[in-house]
Amino acid sequence: MPATTVAVLHGDQTGEELLQEAIQLLAPEVLGFKLEFRDFDLSLEARRATRNDVVMEAAEALRECGYGIKAATITPEGAGDVGSPNAILRKQIDGRIIVRTGRRIPGVRPLAGVHSPISVIRMAVDDAYGAKEWREGHDLDEWAYRTEKISRRTCRIVADYAFNHARRIEAKVFGGPKFTVSPVYEGMFKEELDAAAARHPEVRYEPQLIDATYALLLATTGEALVIPALNRDGDTLSDLVMQMFGTIAGAESTLLSFDDLGSVKIAMTEAPHGTAPALQGKNIANPMAMIMAVASLLGYMKGEEARRASRAIYESALEAVSDGVRTADLGGQATTTDFTQEVVRRVRTKIDVWSSLADIER
Repeated sequence: MPATTVAVLHGDQTGEELLQEAIQLLAPEVLGFKLEFRDFDLSLEARRATRNDVVMEAAEALRECGYGIKAATITPEGAGDVGSPNAILRKQIDGRIIVRTGRRIPGVRPLAGVHSPISVIRMAVDDAYGAKEWREGHDLDEWAYRTEKISRRTCRIVADYAFNHARRIEAKVFGGPKFTVSPVYEGMFKEELDAAAARHPEVRYEPQLIDATYALLLATTGEALVIPALNRDGDTLSDLVMQMFGTIAGAESTLLSFDDLGSVKIAMTEAPHGTAPALQGKNIANPMAMIMAVASLLGYMKGEEARRASRAIYESALEAVSDGVRTADLGGQATTTDFTQEVVRRVRTKIDVWSSLADIER
């Protein structure tokens, strides 16, 4: 059976440094099986030099491979520059969903008493992003307009994925759009959420308006939640949920594309934080989110070996923090390299032990 190929999208500053640390966990001597890699330089310099051709090449590789991991990249602000590589990739691979999961990090005090994971299932296309905007009139009689759109296809994909994800992690689907104010536009999303609930009666469903969702999140206790959201709502919800757990260090971001049957066709994972130029070259940045991105990617691959490796990485990263191996942002003294090597050591041990037990069971 040929090895699975992963598109590795390199980035800028500390983002690239953390990618280099995290991909050590994809080595065959760590995983126990071999992956192939196709590398693409998505640094700002390379994107400018190729006028984004390298981003298009990376997108083509993602379509061919089905799997990718990306470092944080710089998005220049100037008009006429190369813009956001994430926006280009999202469009080129038809990414429909962004998944971000906040989870409790051992030793980090969460806000609002949250303990169980909260996943935001964000619609990754349309809505307020890419909307047509214009202005009419002058002075105080000037008016600004915006035309947004969403499709029933995307609404259904987001709704079904939310319920499937909730079933996998034994969570409740919670929240929803402001359909009372926007019964036609946001009402379409609510219709698809209700229909998905009917198709998944085994999953608990508590629909809430988006404003109530924000308010009730601050009063949540220990229940695992999955929150499906429109693009704009999901963007802001993701930032809130990450901070509710006291840090974004343990949260990866996953962009998903789907086939016509609603199955995941492409998964690209990354850390949700930026390039942190102030930390570049100092070996003090926390690689945990990038390590979690590796774990997430493996979780989307076929085969028991990949799923086992995914669990080993998640567990090892959290156990390392629990045992006091922490970078400075979590109140510890471990360097970036120290933390990565400790996770690598633990993953190798887990996979060796689990492989031995599998041999005994056979």
